[in-house]
Amino acid sequence: MLDTSARLLRLLSLLQEHRSRSGAELAEQLGVGVRTLRRDIDRLRELGYPVHAERGTAGYRLGAGSALPPLLLDDEEALAVTVGLRTVAGGTVEGIEQASLRSLAKLEQLLPSRLRHRLAALQRSVVRVGGAAPRVDPDVLIALSEACDRRERIRFDYTDHGGRQSIRDTEPVAVVNFSRHWYLVAWDVGRHDWRSFRIDRLRPKIPTGPRFTPRELPGGDVVAYLAGRLSDAAWSWRATVVLHRSADDLADRIWPGMGVLEAVDDTSCLLHLGADTPWSLTWMITSLDVDFTVTGPPELAEAVRALGDRCRAAVPD
Repeated sequence: MLDTSARLLRLLSLLQEHRSRSGAELAEQLGVGVRTLRRDIDRLRELGYPVHAERGTAGYRLGAGSALPPLLLDDEEALAVTVGLRTVAGGTVEGIEQASLRSLAKLEQLLPSRLRHRLAALQRSVVRVGGAAPRVDPDVLIALSEACDRRERIRFDYTDHGGRQSIRDTEPVAVVNFSRHWYLVAWDVGRHDWRSFRIDRLRPKIPTGPRFTPRELPGGDVVAYLAGRLSDAAWSWRATVVLHRSADDLADRIWPGMGVLEAVDDTSCLLHLGADTPWSLTWMITSLDVDFTVTGPPELAEAVRALGDRCRAAVPD
């Protein structure tokens, strides 16, 4: 006969098959008497599992409770959940990437080696067809998230937007999915300043370094900090344009990471923004559907003129 702990796990597995089972059937499969089965049912209830007694059938069924108790997954179920979480953690479903990443880190920590090998083989054989956003290795996301959680310094090879390579030593504080990309927000030890890093451009060096005491992030809000960093400072091309509407009227049209509005008066405001090319600046500005004035740089002015000429040529007189 199984010991009590093993028997409870086996009983839980049987009850999670989503059908009512009679007490006699459960007792027979566990190799115990009906009285012992009832005591085991009571133990599961004490642990938070809502085991309901079915009237008229002398059976038992696992129901939904007010809180989610621990789940018991077999190999196929664990593999399926892990693959699903890896897919969502890659940013394919907006709004739940962070929770998916936390769940994935917990689950992969417990996967036995046989399932790790099967998962690796499956990932190698899967081909994704999707949007233009760069894919991020979930193993890298997990390593960085764990370093943030444990407050351990981490070093990595990094390639910036200009193709320059460097080795960074950082104190990581947050992994953030922002505007189709994953970013690491961290204190850069070598540069003595806060930095944000595109995770698809870094390769972490394992194991991690010593523990650190977290510093106070400017503004105290990681999302606000990242939005400010990405609005103009990190880009090759930066510009400030005059928008002929108030900042209050246009606030809802500025998406995260696009730029920063600066109020001027009731009829105008300034937009500070950055991008990889003058053309990217042009479509970002024109997407706001508001009159504007370009004050520079000359390359942006030329890109706006070229777009105007192209639009006029597209409509015959």
